[in-house]
Amino acid sequence: MDDAVKVIATNRKARHEFHVDDTFEAGIVLQGTEVKSIRQGRVNLRDGYAQIHKNGEIFLHGMHISPYEQGNRFNHDPVRPRKLLLHKREIGKLAGVLREKGYTLVPLKIYFRRGKCKIEMALARGKKLYDKREALARKDQARSIERAVKERYQG
Repeated sequence: MDDAVKVIATNRKARHEFHVDDTFEAGIVLQGTEVKSIRQGRVNLRDGYAQIHKNGEIFLHGMHISPYEQGNRFNHDPVRPRKLLLHKREIGKLAGVLREKGYTLVPLKIYFRRGKCKIEMALARGKKLYDKREALARKDQARSIERAVKERYQG
């Protein structure tokens, strides 16, 4: 079987805003025109987060899927909560970790695998401002070293 993965959208800001401790894959319940809109790449994960509800189900909030252009009256609400599909024991494990202070579930990327829409979620803790500054400084330093090495070997 072809196990090719077609990445539709990534949440690059998530790795800047959070320390990612663990990642996992979840299915997502979508309506008909949402799938077509996602295939066109009209999805935004930036403000997304997941919560465990009282009935033991996980819902993704804040993910924006633009309405499908040819969908007319069959279109959906762009920011409606969407149910994530996980095994009950996985949800239980996540619920235990989320009770700890500072943990949240954030989407990292949305993709298609074997024709099914999947979402990669991260168990993450928020970064402090000084952590963000430190990461930017490291990135900038690595970029300048790379640039210097490139100039040295070209000249």
